[in-house]
Amino acid sequence: MDKVIHRDSKVMTILKDLLIAYIVTGLMLLIVAFFMLKLDISGGILSGLVIATYVLSAFVGGFLLGKNAEQKRFMWGLFMGALYFIVLILISILMDSFMGLEASRAINVFVICLFSGMLGGMVS
Repeated sequence: MDKVIHRDSKVMTILKDLLIAYIVTGLMLLIVAFFMLKLDISGGILSGLVIATYVLSAFVGGFLLGKNAEQKRFMWGLFMGALYFIVLILISILMDSFMGLEASRAINVFVICLFSGMLGGMVS
C-alpha cells in the first residue's frame, strides 16, 4: 500500500512541477507580448525571447523536480525537459500549428528543453 501511495505522489509531483513550468511559460509569453505591443521588436529578438522562455520554463520544472528527487537529480531534470517538450509538441499539434517549426528547429528546441531541465535538476 505504501508503494502505491509513494508512486502516486511521485506522479502528482511531476504533474504539479510540469504545471508550474507551464505557468512560467504563460507569464513569460505575456511579458513577451507586452514588449511586442510597446516596442518594435525584430524577428531575431522575438525568436531569442521565445527561446529564453523555453530555457527558463524547462529550468524551473527541472529545478522543482530535482528538489523533490532524492538521487539522480540531473536525470529527473532531463526527464522534466523531455516531458515539457512533449507537451509543447502535443499542444502545437492540437492547435494545428506545430509551432511553425521545421524539423531542424524542433530538434534544437528539444535539445534546449532537455539541457535546461537537466541544468535545473543539477542546480537543485
